[in-house]
Amino acid sequence: MSIQSEQFLTDAESRVFDSEHRRKLAFNIAQYDKKVVDGKNQFVDFELARQRASVIKWKVLENLDKYLIEFESNLSKRGGKVMWAQNAAEAIDEIIRIMKSAEAKTVVKSKSMTTEELHVNDALEKEGIESIETDLGEFIVQLRKEHPYHIVTPAMHLSKEDVAKTFHVKYNLPLNSTPKEITAFVRQRLREKYQRADVGITGANFLIADTGSAAVTENEGNALMSVAFPRIHIVIAGIEKIIPSLTDLDLFWPLLATHGTGQNITVYNSILSGPKQSGEKDGPEEMYVILLDNGRVNLLSEQDQRQALSCIRCGACLNGCPVYKGVGGHAYGATYSGPIGSVITPHYNGMKEFKHLSYASSLCGKCTEVCPVKIDLHKLLLYNRRDSVEQKTSGISEKWMFMIWKKAMLSRSLMNKGGAGLKNFLLKNFFKTAWGDRREMPEIAPKSFNQLWAERNKSEK
Repeated sequence: MSIQSEQFLTDAESRVFDSEHRRKLAFNIAQYDKKVVDGKNQFVDFELARQRASVIKWKVLENLDKYLIEFESNLSKRGGKVMWAQNAAEAIDEIIRIMKSAEAKTVVKSKSMTTEELHVNDALEKEGIESIETDLGEFIVQLRKEHPYHIVTPAMHLSKEDVAKTFHVKYNLPLNSTPKEITAFVRQRLREKYQRADVGITGANFLIADTGSAAVTENEGNALMSVAFPRIHIVIAGIEKIIPSLTDLDLFWPLLATHGTGQNITVYNSILSGPKQSGEKDGPEEMYVILLDNGRVNLLSEQDQRQALSCIRCGACLNGCPVYKGVGGHAYGATYSGPIGSVITPHYNGMKEFKHLSYASSLCGKCTEVCPVKIDLHKLLLYNRRDSVEQKTSGISEKWMFMIWKKAMLSRSLMNKGGAGLKNFLLKNFFKTAWGDRREMPEIAPKSFNQLWAERNKSEK
C-alpha cells in the first residue's frame, strides 16, 4: 500500500464520520442540484447537445497535434508567444523566467486549477514574489493555507460562519461579518493588488485553434481584472483544452455554465487573443501561453482512457458522486478530485502511487450520467483497475493473498479442507483490515453447501 493510499484511507475516514462536514457539503451540493435543473431547460434537445460536444472533443483528441500547431500559429500572428512544457518543472522554469525578465514582485491569479497542479504559488513564494488568488473562493482557501476543495467551487466545504471566522483571524473583521461585508472587504483589498501587479496569470477554459485565443469564463470579473491591469499576461493551460473553432463556444459555454453552476451562461465570458494591438487602449503589452503536458500525453496514449481528456472541468461528476459527497475533496490528495480526478491522476502522477483512487468509487454510474461531454467515467475507472493489475503495482502480501485465494477457489478439495474453524480464523486475522474495521466479518458455516449436498445424496441412496 502506497503512502498516498494510506493517507487517503485516514483522511477519508475522518471526513466520512464528521457529521458537520457532511452537512455543509450536502447543503452546498443541494443548492447546486436545484439550479442545474433550471439550466438544462435552455436546451431544446439536451442529449443532442451532449452528443455534439462529445464528438467535437473526440475529434480534437484524434487530431490534437494539428489543432495545437494551428493554435500556436494563429496566436503568434497577433503577437502572442507560445511555450511548450513537458512537465511541471519546465512550466515553472518558464514562469520564473518571465517574472525575472519583468522584475515582477506581485502576481494576481485567476481561474486556473492548472496552477494548483503545478504548485505555482509555492514556486513564486520561494522567489520572493507575492502571488494573490483573486477569485473569492480561491482567496479564502489561500488565506487558510488549503488547496481547492472542488474544481469549480474551491471553498465548498466551508459555511459562511467558517469564512467569517477566517477573516476575523486574518484581518480582525467582526466574527458576525456577513457574506456581503466580506465580499466588499475583499473587493477593496484586491483592487489595490490589481493596480500594482506586474503580472497576471489565468487559466483557460478553452483554447480556440482557428483564432489562437484563450476563452475564460467566470462570474466575478477577476480574470478580466487580472488581464487588464498588469503589463504581462500568462495563460497556463493543459494541451487538452483545445477546441477547433470560435463557433464551438455557442455549444460549450452553455454546457459548462449549466453543469458548473446551473446558469444559462456565466456572467463574464472573455476571448483573449494576444497582447493589445496598435490603436487599442486596453490589454497587456505581452501575452504568453504555456501549453502543459505533465502526464496528458501518457493518458492520450491509452486508447481506452484517453476519453478522459475531453473533460471541460465543470465539476458535475464531483457533485453527483456519493464517494465525493462523503469524503470531500481534500481526502483525494490530488489536484483533481472526484471521479474525473480518480481517472486522470494515476496517469498524471503514477499508477502505483494513485491506483487507489480508481477503487474509491461505487461504480454507480452517476458520474457518467451527468457528464456534459458523455465521458464513460465509471468504465474508465474499471480500465484503470485493470491496468494497475497488469502493471503489477500490488504489494507482496496482496499478491500472495490473491494467489492463495485463487488456488483455493479453483480446487474443491482445497476448499473443503481445514473446516469452518480454520477458515474463520483466516478471515478474522488476514482479511479484517481489507474488509474494514466497521464491518463485521462473515461467519463460515460449520458445513459447506458442498458437504451438505453430498451428505443428503448419500442418505437418499
